[in-house]
Amino acid sequence: MIMDHSFRAFIKQADEPFVGWDFSYITDSGRMRSEPLPWSYGSMAIRAIQQASSMLDMGTGGGEFLESLRPFPPSVYATESYLPNVTIAKARLTPLGVKVVQIEEDNRLPFQTGQFDLILNQHESFSAKEVRRILKNDGMFLTQQVGGLDCKGINEMLGVSINHEYADWSLKAALKELKTYNFEVIKACEDYPAQRFYDVGALVYYLKAIPWQVPNFDVEAFLPSLYKIHQKIEQKGYIDFTQHRFMVLAKAK
Repeated sequence: MIMDHSFRAFIKQADEPFVGWDFSYITDSGRMRSEPLPWSYGSMAIRAIQQASSMLDMGTGGGEFLESLRPFPPSVYATESYLPNVTIAKARLTPLGVKVVQIEEDNRLPFQTGQFDLILNQHESFSAKEVRRILKNDGMFLTQQVGGLDCKGINEMLGVSINHEYADWSLKAALKELKTYNFEVIKACEDYPAQRFYDVGALVYYLKAIPWQVPNFDVEAFLPSLYKIHQKIEQKGYIDFTQHRFMVLAKAK
């Protein structure tokens, strides 16, 4: 298969390392855009923080997002399971008074029962039972989740099945779990915004950063499919895939 020079250039350019949880390499340059959600997790988080005296940020990544939510309450913790991100998060957050804790599993958290009056969770797995355990009575849990059908069009174009383990993960499933463990749902919403890529290199960079979308993703193995995507982008100027997002604000009863 003869592949044009621009395709090869985009593929080579996607070798830029991904650090922390920062997609600015392809978002700041406008190479990837996401359609706005009908809610702002950040705005909701800041409102909740203003009412909190102790909080936990689950799955903080490199701490980039948590840092943007300052000022913090007196007691702030953050968890992260990916070791390279733990180092980055500690360097960024420790000077701000945040205690960063490496964890292995979200259903076994090293915190006392009723330790927090606010738990934030953006795109991190969680155990409703464990979240309830470490929340105070009337404590708040705010989460934004990636649903099981997220960007399934990418998988379809690459000829790879979506991860069936998470395929049923949705607002309905999350609400059922939360209500089982004595949460009162204050607000909930689900949406399917577009994720737009303006070149195939941005898509490759994205897939390398989120290996659960296409497990064992390898550029050479998917080269023919990636070239077809490149041709579609060259014809139209972009390609869209449908995301799956939902949010829940709930109170521990």
